[in-house]
Amino acid sequence: MNDPTTAAAPAAHSHHFHQDNRAAERGTQAVLWITLTAMVLEITAGWWYGSMALLADGWHMSSHAVAIGVSAAAYAAARRLANDQRFAFGTWKIEVLGGFASALFLLGVAALMVVASVDRFFDPQPIRYREAIAVACLGLLVNLVCAFILSRSDDHAHHHGHVHGHDHDHGHDHAHGHAHEDLNLRSAYLHVLADAATSVLAIVALVGGWLWGWDWLDPLMGIVGAVLVAVWAKGLIRDTSRVLLDREMDHPVVAEIRVVVEGLGAAGSTQLTDLHVWRVGRGSYACALTVQTREANLTPHTVREALAVHEEMVHATIELHQHHSSCPGSANAATSRA
Repeated sequence: MNDPTTAAAPAAHSHHFHQDNRAAERGTQAVLWITLTAMVLEITAGWWYGSMALLADGWHMSSHAVAIGVSAAAYAAARRLANDQRFAFGTWKIEVLGGFASALFLLGVAALMVVASVDRFFDPQPIRYREAIAVACLGLLVNLVCAFILSRSDDHAHHHGHVHGHDHDHGHDHAHGHAHEDLNLRSAYLHVLADAATSVLAIVALVGGWLWGWDWLDPLMGIVGAVLVAVWAKGLIRDTSRVLLDREMDHPVVAEIRVVVEGLGAAGSTQLTDLHVWRVGRGSYACALTVQTREANLTPHTVREALAVHEEMVHATIELHQHHSSCPGSANAATSRA
């Protein structure tokens, strides 16, 4: 017979999973305002002085301003809704969703860069090199300042975030660097970095065209920049979609959970028959698992305590089936939620 018993911990509320990210939010907002200011100045100056170079760079910067605005809005929404009980595991994935949307936008920017560059190959336009170089240098300066602000925000978040600085007997060293990455902040940083990279490539192309008459270098650098931006966007889409789709079963923490659980009791007496792991924060995971054991003293609470060495495991639902050798046909099932 099965005799189900339940030992339930207090229900976890969404705000327990919320990780305050005010530094990243403030940094992203600052970068947004800097980008918007530079965009307005360039578009206004381009219209006033009749400069296509200034106008083009200003409108190009507007695309990044929209994407960075998405990242800033995601931080604000995640913070505002942090205590909303409808979010079972908190609002962190709002930030990831913002990063995913921003990555798609970045991919669109790369496509537009290719179209514009190919058009320039077949329909070359006269370039006012001195003015264009000045605009590219201004854009590079603005993006370097923005990159510095975002990198400081990232450092602040890591300093005040959860740090795994301990070792355990089973060899777990918490070397899961990518799991602690702020994907929303990374998306904003990639937009700034992409703009800076295109500015550098533009300066190289413009100098080559000005000094040696290599007009073809400008559209070529545009295509090179587009490929670089597309590669960055692809990586960000891969990482954000992995989280949004809960594709985490190849993460090292999954193997570590198996080692911990199946190491309880005598060799071979405990088996992990079902396991599901998903991420609920930058460095936080939840799991649901089913354990079969012949250990009479093993309880869901014991399993939960064993998993506690992995501080990134913030929520566990444990179903335990005990099979006693003295009564081959009997089993006791216990379920614990924590």
